[in-house]
Formats: sequence, C-alpha cells, structure tokens
Amino acid sequence: MRTYDVAPLFRSSVGFDRLLDMLTQADRLEPTTTWPPYNIEKVAEDEYRITMAVAGFSPDEIELTQHDTALYVAGQRKGQEGERQYLHRGIAARSFRQTFNLADHVKVTGAELDNGLLTIELKREVPEALKPRRISVGGGQAAVGQDNATVQGENHAQAA
Repeated sequence: MRTYDVAPLFRSSVGFDRLLDMLTQADRLEPTTTWPPYNIEKVAEDEYRITMAVAGFSPDEIELTQHDTALYVAGQRKGQEGERQYLHRGIAARSFRQTFNLADHVKVTGAELDNGLLTIELKREVPEALKPRRISVGGGQAAVGQDNATVQGENHAQAA
C-alpha cells in the first residue's frame, strides 16, 4: 500500500487535527470486513442514510450505539441454532460489528429494520454558536448574532 506524508499540511492548517490524524492512521488500520454489505447515501444537504443487509436478524438482535463521533452497529443471533438441521446454509447468520466514523455534529435520527434491510438515518445539526458569522472591523462594538450588518446600519443612523 502506498503511504502519504501529510506532515506539510499540519503547517498550513488549523483545526483539522482530527482529519489529518485519520489520514495518517488509515494505513495502520486492519482491513475492514465486507459483511454485512452496506450502502451510504447522501439524501439531502445535511442528511445521510446507511442501509445494511442484515437478513435473518430481528430488531432485538441488533444494537446501535453512537459514542461521540463513532457509530457502532452490532448484530448477535439469539438461540434456535440447535433446533434446526440444515441441508444447505447459504444465509449467513454470523455475528457482526461495524463501526462508522461520523463527522462532527452528525446525529442518528432514526433506525428501522424492514425486509432484512437496516436503515439508519443521520443528520448534521451544527449549533448556532458554531455557524459562520460576520465580524465588523473597527466600530468598537462586538458582533451580534449571525450577521451584524443590521447593527452597523443602526450605528450609522445614530451618527447622522
């Protein structure tokens, strides 16, 4: 595998530590499992969907856990293995654990199991305090809200 040196990016970027750490650790990770198969879709500007093929699992056998920026999906079959005698077993019933790294402020909004497909809905919700805002230069008055253009207009009206 080819390795990339991202050290020069550290000199010219601020606040991208997590992203650059993920890039440097990518070659050290063990190969990911390909089971169960899954799709990741972008549904809207800030909405995403993960669909996993988990045939044979019931909702109580699947566990979803979001911890900080990681989403853990695990499946563990319960019982009934000794009761059946298979002549051919083509449907995998093995346990699985899949981890998805989520961007900051992405939250799970719902999950549904239908026809053997587990659908996990995700949405990015950036808090108002972290959204971009315009900052005035000079003036001496602190920026108010997301856009302080109205504050500047009031100051000019008072000065006249």
